Amino acid sequence: MTTLGSMLRLMRGNFVLAREGVLGILPLADAPPQVRFAVRVGRLIERRSAKKSDMAARLSSALNRLGPSYIKLGQFLATRADVVGEEVAAELAKLQDQVPPLPDEVARKAIESALGAPVEELFDEIGTCVAAASIAQVYHARLTDISGTREVAVKVLRPGVVRRFENDLESYYVAARFLERYVANSRRLRPVAIVDTLAESVRFEMDLRLEAAAISEMAENCAEDPGFRVPRVEWSRTARTVLTMEWIEGIKIGRVAELRDHGHDLPGLGVVVLQTFLRHAMRDGFFHADMHQGNLIVEPDGTLVAVDLGITGRLGRNDRGFLAQILYGFIMRDYRRVAEVHFRAGYVPEDQDVDRFAQALRAIGEPIRDATAADISMSRLLAQLFEVTEIFQMVTQPQLIMLQKTMVVVEGVARSLDPNLDIWRVAEPVVRDWMTAELGPAGTLRKAHDSVDALIRAVLSAPELAERLERLSKDVEVVLERGLPLAAHSVHALGKKGERGALLRLAALWVGAISLAIIAWNLTS
Repeated sequence: MTTLGSMLRLMRGNFVLAREGVLGILPLADAPPQVRFAVRVGRLIERRSAKKSDMAARLSSALNRLGPSYIKLGQFLATRADVVGEEVAAELAKLQDQVPPLPDEVARKAIESALGAPVEELFDEIGTCVAAASIAQVYHARLTDISGTREVAVKVLRPGVVRRFENDLESYYVAARFLERYVANSRRLRPVAIVDTLAESVRFEMDLRLEAAAISEMAENCAEDPGFRVPRVEWSRTARTVLTMEWIEGIKIGRVAELRDHGHDLPGLGVVVLQTFLRHAMRDGFFHADMHQGNLIVEPDGTLVAVDLGITGRLGRNDRGFLAQILYGFIMRDYRRVAEVHFRAGYVPEDQDVDRFAQALRAIGEPIRDATAADISMSRLLAQLFEVTEIFQMVTQPQLIMLQKTMVVVEGVARSLDPNLDIWRVAEPVVRDWMTAELGPAGTLRKAHDSVDALIRAVLSAPELAERLERLSKDVEVVLERGLPLAAHSVHALGKKGERGALLRLAALWVGAISLAIIAWNLTS
C-alpha cells in the first residue's frame, strides 16, 4: 500500500469515528488545550443523532465496519466504563465476542484446508458459530480419539484478516512517522516504537500455533495458582489458522448480574483477576495481554479460566524487579524509593531531579492511597500521569507498552466486579511474595548461580576472543605499514564521501581494537 493510500485509509477511519460521535465520549476536563480544541473541531462533523441514545450502538457498528484493529480499540474502551460511561461500555463489550460472524461454510472450508481432512473425519460433531471476535470465530465441537470423547472449542482465523491488519498497521506507521518527524513533542512518546510493538503482537496473534504454545507455557506456569487456569490444547487438531482446545463451560466475567445470580463471589473474583495478572507479570515475566471480559470465563466452582492468549506480554528480570519495587514503594508510601527506581531503570532522564520527581509521584499516590476503585477517576489519573511524563521528559519504554495497556484493562475488569476494590491491599501480598523470593536467601543463591554461569561462559570464550583480537591486531599493523588496500571503485566512492568519512571509519577501527583489548584483559586477568 502506498503512503497516500495509507493516509486516506487513516483519514477515513478518523472521519467515521468522528461522524459517529466517538469524540463525544472522551473526557476532556483534564485534557491539554490543544486536545480540547482538536476534539471541538472534530465534533463539527458529528451526526446530530450521535448525541442521542443510539450513539453507543452506532459507535459499535462503526468500529465493526472499520476492521479488526479498530475493534481492538473498542474492546479496550469496553473495560473502562468509568471513562466512556456505562451505556457505551456495555455496547462496546459486544465487540469482545459478538462481532458478525463469517458464514459457517467458509469457516468449515478453512478448517479442512488447515488440517488436511474433512470436518466429519476430524470431529464427531461441530455446531454453528458460538462466538465471533475481530480475529477469529469459535465453534463448539466434540471429538473422539484414544483419550476418549470430549467437548472442544475450535477457533478459526478469519480469512483475509491478516491483510486487513497489515493495511491498518501501514496506516499507523505513516501517522507515527509523520508525528516523529513534524511534531517535536511527540518524539519522547516514540510513536513508531509503539506501532512496532503492536505489529509484533499482531504477527503472533495471526499464527494460532503460537497461541497454542502460549497456552501450554502458561499452563505450566500457573499449575499451582489458586483459582485460575487455562484450557488444555488439542495439538493434533491445531494448525496455523485453526486452534482446538478444551471446551470451557461457564459464565463470561462481563456478565456480572448472571455471576451474582449464580452465587459467585464478585469481590473475590476481582481479587483473583488482579493478583493473577501481577503474579504472572512479576513471577513469570509472561502474562496474558488481552484480559478483557470476553476472554475470562468463570466455571461453576468459581475457577477463573483465561482464553484467547493470542496477545501475550513478556518482561525481562530487570523490568520485573523495577515493577515490583515501584509497586512496593507506592504500597509503603515511600515515594523517594519509587523515584530512585525510575532513575535506576532509565525511565527518567538522569538530568532530572530525583526529589522533584518523588514530589510529583506523591501528588499521584496520596489521593488514591486510601480510595476505593469507585472513588478514583481513571481518566483524571491517566491525564496526571501523562503530565508528569511530559514535565520530566520521560521517554516511552517499548518493552512496557503491553504491560501498561494490560494493567489498565485488568484494573477496569476488577473494578466492574467490585467498585470498592482496594488496589494496593490486593497487590500487597503478590508484591511481598516476589520481593521475598528475589531478595531473600533463595533469590541470593539463584543470582550467585547465574553469576557463576556467566563467569564460566566468559572464561570459556576467552581463547576465541583472544584469537580474534590477535587477528585484528595483525590487520591493524598491516594497515599502518602498507596502507588500506582498496579497489578502484572503492577509492572513487571514498572520494565522493570525503576525507572526513574515511577518518571516522579509521577512528572506529581503533576504538573497536582498543575495546576488544580491554575486554580481553578483563576476561584473562
